[in-house]
Amino acid sequence: MEEDEVLVALLRQKRDFFILENENWYRIPVDKTPRGWPPQFLAFYQPKAFTNDAFRIRYFGKIASIEQVKRHELFPNELISVKSNKLYHRISLEHLEKLPRPIPTRLPRSIVFIPTTWHKFIHAEELNDLFNESPLEDLLWDELKRRNIPAERQWPVKMSMFDYHLDFAFFCKQGKMNVETDGDTWHSRPERIAHDNRRNNDITAQGWLVLRFNTSQIQEQCVTYCLPRIQETINTLGGLSSDGLVSRKFDKNGENTQQLSMFEEQSPYATDDLDSSEDEDW
Repeated sequence: MEEDEVLVALLRQKRDFFILENENWYRIPVDKTPRGWPPQFLAFYQPKAFTNDAFRIRYFGKIASIEQVKRHELFPNELISVKSNKLYHRISLEHLEKLPRPIPTRLPRSIVFIPTTWHKFIHAEELNDLFNESPLEDLLWDELKRRNIPAERQWPVKMSMFDYHLDFAFFCKQGKMNVETDGDTWHSRPERIAHDNRRNNDITAQGWLVLRFNTSQIQEQCVTYCLPRIQETINTLGGLSSDGLVSRKFDKNGENTQQLSMFEEQSPYATDDLDSSEDEDW
């Protein structure tokens, strides 16, 4: 994959935006340093705290410098607490810029970080375009977009013992489906086989129907095998309803064959994963 040059980070509170706008810096706890560190650019995902401007990426900036400082240096007026000596990356921007067109989410969702490339960032039409996990994911995503089949990438699923991120999540009228892209080298390792088995069982227990496609299937049979299996499963689950407005099914050629009334009951899955972490002050 291309190098991660841009880090999309959660702008947790309006206070954080005030700091960005007036002082041009942002903070990340050192113990939560994300993949691909350090990035060249920071972009900011606005959660539900931003009300009418929520669930989108509107601002970004080129990084000028990064230094490690303790919390009491960032916020000298805060009362002394157990967090006062916590170590942070203090990331200073050259200046805060506004995207000519914000990058929205199709469904409100939880994120903390999305490492991505500059190319994906400047061309993204929606948040799902940003993910930079594997070439297999990108290949399947391109085909899904070409056929206007909505999915959510890297969708978080919280379990009692483990948290998972699904490669692709589909929300249908009668259920939900997880599609996984399994790279042959990575997923053939004995430890990964055991992990994948446990993961499948956990996710299935949460009501997800799971499809898995390997490297050759996605690279060589994406249109002839993978997409038909996805569409058939969508049909079995009553059609797509992730927009809460219509339910869509597909014929054997992959064409949309059904649209139910816009006043059908909304999918119970459409907004049940709102970000719950934005009020935490890390």
